[in-house]
Amino acid sequence: MHIGRVSGKRLFQPENIINSEEIEIYCGCFYLPLSCSSIHLVNNVNAVLAEQGYSVVLPEKLQTGNWNVYRSALSPLKLVSRFHDHPEIATLHDILVHAVETYGDNKYLGNRVRVDGTVGEYKWMTYREAGIARLEGSSVGLYFNNRPEWVIVDNACSAYSYISVPLYDTLGPDAAKFIVNHAAVQVIFCVPNTLKDLLSYLSEIPSVRLIVVVGASDDELTSLPSQTNVEIITYTRLQTQGHDFPKPFCPPKPEDIATICYTSGTTGKPKGAVLSHGNLVANVAGQCLRMTFYPSDIYISYLPLAHIYERAAQFNMVYFGVGIGFYQGDNLKLMDDMVALRPTIFFSVPRVYNKLYAGITNAVKSSGALKQRLFNTAYNAKKHAILNGKNSSAMWDTLVFNKIKGMLGGRVRFMLTAASPLSPDVLDFLRVCFGCIFLEAYGMTENSCAISNIDHGDNLCGHVGSPSPACEIKLVDVPEMDYTSADKPHPRGEICIRGPTVFQGYYKDEAQTRDTIDEDGWLHTGDIGIWLPEGRLKIIDRKKNIFKLAQGEYVAAEKIENVYVNSKFVAQCFVYGDSLKSSLVAVISLDQDVFKAWVAAEGIEYKDLRQLCNDPRVKAAVLADMTQVAKKAQLRGFECVKAVTLVVEPFTMENGLLTPTFKLKRPQAKAYFSKAIDAMYAEISES
Repeated sequence: MHIGRVSGKRLFQPENIINSEEIEIYCGCFYLPLSCSSIHLVNNVNAVLAEQGYSVVLPEKLQTGNWNVYRSALSPLKLVSRFHDHPEIATLHDILVHAVETYGDNKYLGNRVRVDGTVGEYKWMTYREAGIARLEGSSVGLYFNNRPEWVIVDNACSAYSYISVPLYDTLGPDAAKFIVNHAAVQVIFCVPNTLKDLLSYLSEIPSVRLIVVVGASDDELTSLPSQTNVEIITYTRLQTQGHDFPKPFCPPKPEDIATICYTSGTTGKPKGAVLSHGNLVANVAGQCLRMTFYPSDIYISYLPLAHIYERAAQFNMVYFGVGIGFYQGDNLKLMDDMVALRPTIFFSVPRVYNKLYAGITNAVKSSGALKQRLFNTAYNAKKHAILNGKNSSAMWDTLVFNKIKGMLGGRVRFMLTAASPLSPDVLDFLRVCFGCIFLEAYGMTENSCAISNIDHGDNLCGHVGSPSPACEIKLVDVPEMDYTSADKPHPRGEICIRGPTVFQGYYKDEAQTRDTIDEDGWLHTGDIGIWLPEGRLKIIDRKKNIFKLAQGEYVAAEKIENVYVNSKFVAQCFVYGDSLKSSLVAVISLDQDVFKAWVAAEGIEYKDLRQLCNDPRVKAAVLADMTQVAKKAQLRGFECVKAVTLVVEPFTMENGLLTPTFKLKRPQAKAYFSKAIDAMYAEISES
């Protein structure tokens, strides 16, 4: 809500401040003069605030009386855009300056990989040492994995008002080349491995003028062929030049672009989400109201810095003066790094937590009857204590859980999961085993990261919590999927977000921007949500035919189906992905003529085609042909189905699986084939 003096003014990104001495009230996107009825509404708002749980419900527009906008109960009357205790911090550069002044001699960036490639104890750079680093660039690409130099380059970009552009290959083989050209990147920081890729298409990225190689010596570069118009130097030499010829900082303004983060999102080329310094500061400031860390904390960095989740996490750590230790760069050695670093903060994704869960449960099952009984007794006692807000007996930690805690170094006190949903059973289990705060969050690049997360003290799992204090959320009706705000017992609809965290738009793509942000400033996520009691948000579906797998990769179902229908066996195809799983499955309606001809050629006898659909030989042959088609179409590994169900009946309007325009009705197909889907995932698990 905002009380101001501008009547009838429409805002697209309201600041939403309340001041009881002013004479007009703002709700949503219109200022309206106060009347007796609106004064009564304000009184109602104050009463409602006292009755809410984790979220507060407010009206989007006064005249409609539709109470449909949810905000965090931590800051219901003003969306957070700055740090409440340091409002002068307005940019990412300001955050680092604050950290250098406040935590100058504290650990900041830690690395255990030596120059010669050997691994030892963690060596640390302090906040003060990192704060005086001098590097120069323009539109700067970062093309390497997590290490201290990545952060130093990013900090330097903020100090000199340059735009950082992370580059990575997981969007496809040509993604890095596309991003460099689309963002007109002039300087690229890379490592020897990614340098090889860059050199292979250097003539196709004409904007590049300088390549800086991290982790290479001058001798290694002298052996490279000379490149016309492109200078290639080592990071060490550039750093020396910065120290020898220092230039004063050129700090950015809050509205300046901080970074362009490219995301997969849909089919086609990657989209560049433009985020300002103000966007990112608002995100961190909002999260700092819900998460408190200390200079004595240690955080391990291994999630890709090219993604907004890890990037925003590190901004958060810097504000609190936390030490950030980097992994070796090898996921298989992550647990070894955890033991060496002994972090207190662990942010991760469901894929890692699921492996951790499987490792613990398998170890318990194979430990023998006596130890298994001891574990179950300890687990149940500790879980009961946690649910009742009490401390469990230290005896259980000594006997059982300290060894489990040792898997992550033994000191973790705060865990967070995001990127895709985590099974409530897994979250509950790990929360008990590690005996620490364990929250689930929901976010997206286009909102500078955080949209919502479970509140500290909320022991209920299976949801993504209440809104970030820096944004507000509403659910918009999706009638074609039968989701409405009038649904009982709880409202359902597309999750839409508004506030100072909403991005500036897609770089050089006004059409996609208009499709994503409506005229009232609401960012449409494409996710379908439901409001649970006490203002908890739960994600239940996707509006578009795009979903996210457990490893965080987006999958466009129609694109994949259009590939698989080129298989000789496939007449129709329904591809499905569960966000708690890492693989796709498919239901295939067979081309009966081709299928019968193949069966005859193979000499397979049958009485009923339906019975033959369950024959393992037949399934293997169909899946093998589909795999060849996928390989020819260059589908990525996570886009390939791992199990199939074969049916002879076509998808039709009569059986409720097609629309009148012959498009697949996905929610209905999911329900229709639910047993088959469960069976396919069980088959994958067993294999």
